Amino acid sequence: MRRIDAIGITLGVFLAGGLAYVALQLVGIDGQNAGIWSQVLLVAGLMGWLATYLFRAGGKKMTYHQQREEYEKAFLQKRLDELSPEELAKIQAEIESGN
Repeated sequence: MRRIDAIGITLGVFLAGGLAYVALQLVGIDGQNAGIWSQVLLVAGLMGWLATYLFRAGGKKMTYHQQREEYEKAFLQKRLDELSPEELAKIQAEIESGN
């Protein structure tokens, strides 16, 4: 994520909180209760985001892990493609013999 993306998300969350406050006041809730409920919505949203983050990090579904896995597969495939048939047969024989 780029820095500008993080700034945009932060501004979006800030604006959403303000809009929730105004919307709650428009429905007839007084200013103090509207402030409390808009904060409750913000905290609930942040807790939901945190839960999804922890789930992705725990399951290694993060972009970094996926990119690293794809790189490792491509690297190993390239090394395999560079082997001569004799080297490939030698490695296969070593694997089959259990060494």
